[in-house]
Parts: sequence; C-alpha cells; structure tokens
Amino acid sequence: MSKLTKNQKIASEKIEAGKMYSLKEAAELLKEITFTKFDASVDIDVRLGVDPRKANQMVRGVVSLPNGTGKQVRVLALCTPDQEADAKAAGADYVGLDEYIEKIKGGWTDIDVIITMPAIMGKLGALGRVLGPRGLMPNPKSGTVTNEIGKAVKEVKQGKIDFKVDKGGIVHTSVGKISFDAQKIAENVKEFMATIIKLKPTAAKGTYVKSVYLSTTMSPGIKVDPKTVDEI
Repeated sequence: MSKLTKNQKIASEKIEAGKMYSLKEAAELLKEITFTKFDASVDIDVRLGVDPRKANQMVRGVVSLPNGTGKQVRVLALCTPDQEADAKAAGADYVGLDEYIEKIKGGWTDIDVIITMPAIMGKLGALGRVLGPRGLMPNPKSGTVTNEIGKAVKEVKQGKIDFKVDKGGIVHTSVGKISFDAQKIAENVKEFMATIIKLKPTAAKGTYVKSVYLSTTMSPGIKVDPKTVDEI
C-alpha cells in the first residue's frame, strides 16, 4: 500500500470524515488542500437519481458560467464565407471550411470546440470516427450547430460549457480554476447546479440530486450539502 505524501496527508487531515460541507465552506477548503504548482481545474461530480439508459431520463444541457472556466478554449468555426468575419470578430481561433475538414480527415484535432451551421453538418458526417470519440462533434443541443456563428463563438469563449449524465448517473465537469477566489468558484457551482435542477426529467422519481462533490485536479473530494447551494 502506497504511503501518502506530505501534502496528501495535510489535505486528508483538513477534510472531516463523513461531514457534508456548505458550498461556501467547500469552496474555501478547496484552496487550502490544493498544492499543485499549476493552475488546477475545479471539478464537480453530481450523482443523480436517474436511469440514463432510458431516453426520458437523460440529463444533458449547457450553462454559461458567470466567471468563466478559466481555460483557454480553442474554437474552430466551420462556416460559409459570409459568416467568417463574425466568427473571427467573436474570437474563433480557426475559421474556414473545406481546408479544415481535410485537415481533420488527416487526423488534426488540436481544438476544444467546433461550431458550425446546419447547412454544413452533412459534410461532417464523414468525420464522425475522428470527432465522435473526442467529443468534438457539433450538436444542436449544445448550441454548437447554429446560424448565429458569432454569438455561439462568443458564448463558448466566455465560459459556456455543455454536459451530460454518464451511464453511471453522474454528471462530471469543470467549473473553474483553483486560482479563482472562493466566491467565484461558489458562484459558478451555483449556476451549474441551478441548470441541473431545471433539467430534472419528469420521469425521475425519488431523490434527484443524490450527492455533490467538489475537487481539484489532484485533491481529495469534498462532499457538499446540496441544500446550501442557494445560500451563495
């Protein structure tokens, strides 16, 4: 059995076993138990009382975090020439069409998000094997297939994220960076949780939000009392 490092021991000692922390306390504690030399991501794991195998209990959505994600998101806008100026003005890192489709066919995926137009989706069908496994395929439900290219690019750059429940009934995503102050982390979590609540399937019975944990890239998880989210 491996021994805990000095920092891991400090972190574990600061978290009280079996305790559910308020969102405010958890956000503050995260900053005390993270010792990475890089700007670690703040992650949230929400276990839901749904059965993702049933279409009427799938939870998927998008949310614009008030304080952004803290990440530099690389955006590719695949659009017609008349939309290119708007895409560039909104901050897209790459703008074009056929030349980028050919690059992707060749294996290029040095991007985080692809935004395109409904009329172009037919051309992307052949890219499914490349984009699908990497979660890069544009989807109308996540707002990445739209005729308002500039608006979509701007929202992604400002901190819009999409998420969906996995087969285990858990929603996992990043909601900021540890360099954020505790208040900003808490505000992002509150916005994310509000969106989760709005998306509750009518077919879901019993307790909807079963547990909420906050952690950073290399920290232990902190259990959050869902009832305290609205206190922020």
